[in-house]
Amino acid sequence: MPVLIKVSKVTSPKSLGYGKHYGHVVTTKTMSYQELCKHMAEHNSVYGEDVCLGVANKLQSCMLEQLLEGKKVQFGELGTFYLSVKTKGEEKEEDFNMGTSIQGLRLRFSPSRQDINDLSSKTLKKRASFMNAKDLIEAKAKKTQEGGE
Repeated sequence: MPVLIKVSKVTSPKSLGYGKHYGHVVTTKTMSYQELCKHMAEHNSVYGEDVCLGVANKLQSCMLEQLLEGKKVQFGELGTFYLSVKTKGEEKEEDFNMGTSIQGLRLRFSPSRQDINDLSSKTLKKRASFMNAKDLIEAKAKKTQEGGE
């Protein structure tokens, strides 16, 4: 299945892209954690869904623990997870308050750029196929009309 793209026009006059059309990825489904583990088990694994789920749960909790201890976590050839902080700027260093100057903590991901699993934007684009979501909707509508006639 290709990556579906929806093209829409920016209508906010405050935006730098006002009046231009931009593409956005259309997500067809959010796969649950349990569904992902079931999918993993279906890939000719000797481990069942329950074992995959147990391992994934432990991996998740350990990753979070390590991230909150200030460590980056490299996830095999996929890439590295790390935390970043959103803060408001203060005029003087002594005005910076850990309670009020920190506005958010974000989980970040930096994809691997290894030859075997290069997940950089450029390589992902080369590996993916794209389809306008509008074309898919029109094709499904046409098929429905033909089937109903």
